[in-house]
Amino acid sequence: MNLTESLLHALKANGARQIFGIPGDFALPYFRIIEESGILPLHTLSHEPGVGFAADAAARVNRSLGVAAVTYGAGALNMINAVAAAYAEKSPVVVLSGGPGKSESSSGLLLHHQAKTLDSQFRIYEEITCDRVRLDDAGRAPADIARVLGNCLRHSRPVYIEIPRDMVGVPCGVVPAVQPVPTDPDALGACAEEVLARIRSASHPVLVVDVEVRRFGLEEKVAELALRLSLPVVTCFMGRGLLADSDASLVGTYMGVAGLPEVTQLVENSDGLILLGVILSDTNFAVSEKKIDIRKSIVACDGEVRLGYHVYPDMPLAALVDALLERTQPRARPHAVARTTYPRGLVADDAEITPNDIAIAVNDLMAEHGKMPIASDVGDCLFTAMDIEHTALVAPGYYATMGFGVPAGLGLQATTGQRPLILVGDGAFQMTGWELGNCRRYGWDPIVLLFNNASWEMLRTFQPESRFNNLDTWGFAQMAAGLGGKGVRVNTRQELKTAIDRAYARRGQFQLIEIMIPRGVLSQTLERFVKGVKRLTAPQNC
Repeated sequence: MNLTESLLHALKANGARQIFGIPGDFALPYFRIIEESGILPLHTLSHEPGVGFAADAAARVNRSLGVAAVTYGAGALNMINAVAAAYAEKSPVVVLSGGPGKSESSSGLLLHHQAKTLDSQFRIYEEITCDRVRLDDAGRAPADIARVLGNCLRHSRPVYIEIPRDMVGVPCGVVPAVQPVPTDPDALGACAEEVLARIRSASHPVLVVDVEVRRFGLEEKVAELALRLSLPVVTCFMGRGLLADSDASLVGTYMGVAGLPEVTQLVENSDGLILLGVILSDTNFAVSEKKIDIRKSIVACDGEVRLGYHVYPDMPLAALVDALLERTQPRARPHAVARTTYPRGLVADDAEITPNDIAIAVNDLMAEHGKMPIASDVGDCLFTAMDIEHTALVAPGYYATMGFGVPAGLGLQATTGQRPLILVGDGAFQMTGWELGNCRRYGWDPIVLLFNNASWEMLRTFQPESRFNNLDTWGFAQMAAGLGGKGVRVNTRQELKTAIDRAYARRGQFQLIEIMIPRGVLSQTLERFVKGVKRLTAPQNC
């Protein structure tokens, strides 16, 4: 077995299901082994950012490794933003990069794709990965690979593996299994008892869940824990879709001043917030109506548990959840808390389309045919998703990079086989929408709802006087046929209803619905968000 095969077997053994990539000359040798070995299927896309976003979505959905394979320099450096998003949002992406061979590195010549030094790329990736290695020693490679993949899974963050092109075929041993890091049982027990005591002493405890619950595959256990403790459950903005299919008392999504008042009041008036796997970011808490004192909350994230000023280090979220379950009794039925209801019943008339109409149309579709997973870009399409019935959702809600939606939808379908809905704005589609041209090769057939208001509309809401937020009206629907799909442009609610029904009925090619929305028309959720942010950031009168 050679070094590349050892690496591929280790990736597969640790949960990777496929590789997304774009080859280049420094990567050709290891790409050939990927293809010829068949250990993991290879899906090539068109632009490195799309490769990174697809691998990120696969990692989120699988709750395991997503793999992005690129070449040195022009490939890996072109994927920096996508990997940075995965780091910020705690997604376990493995970046495989080809690299110069040993003889090339010592030639004294500048090599093509080289930036400042041959090590520049390696050092750049230090900022956006939790571990990295250059496989330049076959004897050490198995242990190095095991360490890096272990850290990727343990921290749920990207890692970087560089493969010198003269090393890909060198004989190599089997990569040892990734070993779990033990947790101090006494500290774990004390932590769990203190958490339960805090919960039981609170008059209005509320469980808030976010991305780490999904990343570490804890949804079923957390739902059971919520039932046993009779806790109402709220997701954060980025945790939307969590516990969607559980019996837990899922109330809604907390968005502060932008959210539903009943959810906001439930969270902000709680005297016992339990934050499980929550990213303590401005996206989640900067728009709070009433400032939440994190110091008085129970915070379990980033491998530690904080109870006020008392900190339990080296306390993985999974271990804490297991310990809490061991100390609680099963319950026969859930705590009675009303769930948020979402709008249904689209009025299919000749009126212009608003983002809220799109949410209603999707709710109607899923009520009739069952839930579909959603990949969303940022902007008003993501705020519109907050008015769609809880379903599996991947979106860059914290890092908020444009261009995620379409390649993420492809990654979602490639790794699960499920047909996704993709929500994307016209600005983001201009960046990565062309990845749809790869659907025909792989049999992917997502339904794409393209919000076209000829504008960077969310940016306009904060700076309406700037004309640079205006975009031209591209004929996206007309371009779909050339990319191998079916496209239609809709201007009225009746046309939207007809198009969505037809798109669902057609299989075998992607369906692109270009939805024309007047400039300045926002979803109700985004309107609340903008008004709330402006109010919270407005200068106070002295």
